[in-house]
Amino acid sequence: MTVDESRKRLPPYISYRTFCNFVDRLQEGLPSRIDRSYWGDMMSGSTGTQLLAALRFLGLVDPNGRPTAQLKQLAIVKGEQKTETLRQLTSGAFSFVFQSSFDPENATYSQLQELFNDAFQPAEDVCRKCIKFFVALANDAEIPLSPFITKRVRAGHAGPGTKVSTKKGVLRTKRNVSIPSSTEEIPEQISWNRMLLTKFPSFDPNWNDDVKLKWFAAFDELLKRNLQGGERSG
Repeated sequence: MTVDESRKRLPPYISYRTFCNFVDRLQEGLPSRIDRSYWGDMMSGSTGTQLLAALRFLGLVDPNGRPTAQLKQLAIVKGEQKTETLRQLTSGAFSFVFQSSFDPENATYSQLQELFNDAFQPAEDVCRKCIKFFVALANDAEIPLSPFITKRVRAGHAGPGTKVSTKKGVLRTKRNVSIPSSTEEIPEQISWNRMLLTKFPSFDPNWNDDVKLKWFAAFDELLKRNLQGGERSG
């Protein structure tokens, strides 16, 4: 039996703005492969990993990171042609939404959330980011979505029972820290927190996307505490 490998990957949970900036840059020239040496000067390691995962899910690169015909087209089209390309991209990649009994023009946010959960079982915060990306992409593709969904996403609601902290969200997603390959790269000013970092597990590129996201979030939080500790000691 043939297994659709793309369905095993999580839908994109990267910032949609970051994705758009990446696509816009391709107008300057399309590399033969999308890898760290290409995007390394544009974004942090965690963001780059999320970008590559998003491109694979959307069918814009092959398993080896080589651009597909659809990415080549997306890099050059504009106006109505770009809208149509995005529409085809969205319908194909998110077929689990559009080929179900789900009614995109009248459904609630919770119904859309259930689709993502049933198909991929992502962590709650990851699911929220996946839905936010999907809604932004559908909007650019001019695919009508229910106001019950779009208003909820614009309001930034993460879902029932979820506590939202703006301060923590900014620290976690906006600082774009570079993840060191070893604890030897951590500044010497860190004291006992440095000892904690030596116990932190090394990053493994073979982890699935959900584990990678949790690793980056935990590392970012620990690094934030290091920096705060340095400011207090100063």
